[in-house]
Amino acid sequence: MKKKVLITGITGLIGSSVFEKLQLYSHDYQFISIVRPGTKQSRLDRFINLTEFVYLDLNDIENLKKFLATNRYDFILHIAALRGGRTLSRSQFYSTNVQATEQIAEYALKNDSRLVYCSSVGVFGAIPEEVPANNETAFKADNYYHYTKILSEKIINILVLRGLNAVIVRPSITYGINDRGFPYQLVRLIKNKSFPLSNRHIWIHLCNIDTISSAIVHLVTEKTTIVGKSFNIADVEPIQIFDLVNFINRQLTGKNYPRWLTVDNSLLSLGAKITGVFRNELWKSRFELISKSWFYDVSDAYALLNLPQHFTIPDFNIVVEDYRTS
Repeated sequence: MKKKVLITGITGLIGSSVFEKLQLYSHDYQFISIVRPGTKQSRLDRFINLTEFVYLDLNDIENLKKFLATNRYDFILHIAALRGGRTLSRSQFYSTNVQATEQIAEYALKNDSRLVYCSSVGVFGAIPEEVPANNETAFKADNYYHYTKILSEKIINILVLRGLNAVIVRPSITYGINDRGFPYQLVRLIKNKSFPLSNRHIWIHLCNIDTISSAIVHLVTEKTTIVGKSFNIADVEPIQIFDLVNFINRQLTGKNYPRWLTVDNSLLSLGAKITGVFRNELWKSRFELISKSWFYDVSDAYALLNLPQHFTIPDFNIVVEDYRTS
């Protein structure tokens, strides 16, 4: 009899990649996917006949409770979340990211389901208090999105003490095809010669989509006793943003990024402070990400999850090619 897998976030970058990999095991698993009502059909077409759709907004906690109460799942892959930078109320962020996670985790505990929760390295803040950030590094709620992820992790870890079979994965900023987040915008800015490149050595740590999706699939398909652990997920090693910017520009133009576009790092730090004063979380984070180093200890993940080894250079070229063809 097939085991039932409930997935949230199937239309996103990570969720869709996870689902695609799980199709190799479709003879063992039956898939049910929660999708937001009103989702464009074009975003669902690729999944037709491969999964059962449940149209439910995770912001609707009462209907989520009712749905969970009448169903039984062996695995729950909770990947969906409202990401930072959206112009939504804090109550929407809280109910979708925290309360929905709490309901799912409590259901998993009651029904002995295995829960894989996709959190974020953002629990350490946009810029961690120490690098490489590790599981002993202090959490930092420097914006409301990060705050909701911290709360969700705390809820799950409390329930683990009561017997919840759960694992937390924390991807770094993830790059792949058909996503329009930080990696894509980085390419766009470099192409338009509007990216201010710091004159300091800034180390960053990105995550190939294949790495995080492989981690989640491993936690479903491999017989493992891993319970209650949290894994930071990123490429094998960090890189200097100077090297990445030059790599991207060479892919686009055949030349390194113009030296005259290098700016003093103090100006970027000032930009972060000014946007912070005006409580613009998105732009504050953007300035910080290009003016301060952020990287993570991923040794446990590579030791225990059989991850593919990806290096940001040259693998980031998939984003460059996505930009070219979009």
